[in-house]
Amino acid sequence: MFNGALSAIVTPFRDGEVDERALRDHIEWQIQSGVDGLVPCGSTGESATLTHDEHDRVIKITIEQTRRRVPVVAGTGSNSTAEAIRLTVSAREMGADGALMISPYYNKPTQEGIFRHYKMVSAAVDLPLIVYNIPGRTGSNIAPETFARLCELRNVVGVKEASGSMDQVSDIRRLCGDRLTILSGDDSLVVPIMALGGKGVIATISNVMPRETHDLAAAGLAGDFARARDLHYKMMPVMRALFIETNPIPVKQALAFMGRCANELRMPLCPMSAPAADRLRTAMKELKLI
Repeated sequence: MFNGALSAIVTPFRDGEVDERALRDHIEWQIQSGVDGLVPCGSTGESATLTHDEHDRVIKITIEQTRRRVPVVAGTGSNSTAEAIRLTVSAREMGADGALMISPYYNKPTQEGIFRHYKMVSAAVDLPLIVYNIPGRTGSNIAPETFARLCELRNVVGVKEASGSMDQVSDIRRLCGDRLTILSGDDSLVVPIMALGGKGVIATISNVMPRETHDLAAAGLAGDFARARDLHYKMMPVMRALFIETNPIPVKQALAFMGRCANELRMPLCPMSAPAADRLRTAMKELKLI
């Protein structure tokens, strides 16, 4: 249902508020550049510091601006199951095509608790769900055996896998087969994950290089891994530079270098250090992005 290059879009701010004009312009550029889907209100979109009203507004703007040209997968995760249900119901009512739901963070549920969390959301909301596994942010890993249970739920259709473990990806694929679409959650691991049966990526770098990210995922889907590798190596310096500091700090700086949005973040995130920004600028200049 969801494959290729889905862009985990930033949330532009100006003077402390969501910059709706910059957001609409960014969405339009992404679509015109060939991305296969948009994911608002993920970690790249600074969902952790959006108010409830802002969260709903960003999703609504994305759906409005997209006009069904590509799927919109709204970020609706929470460490409160009741809140995750509320956010997912709201996204469905606004017309989202799916929901990206991070595994509950901070409270570190057991594998059984994780399963029950998604089971309750699945039962409450008729919307395709993509599970987001990112142990580095949540403090817990979703075991492959738990994914084998999750993919039996009626509307759990995919996973954004960001554990960084190829063993984990292999085990998910082995246990779930085609019942679960695997999407890379790490920009630098798209090629190996697709070689193991993944169907694309929910990417950060596509905010800056949307066309190239689409082309890389399309090459992987076509089985043309020689081209996918070439694109990977071309993009690698910028991929690395975008994660020198915590995402989305560098990608906001990159878009500011490109004149696409202000370099404004919500506290406690703050702008890049000068040496890191210089490394990012150098990598972008080498690819003539600025």
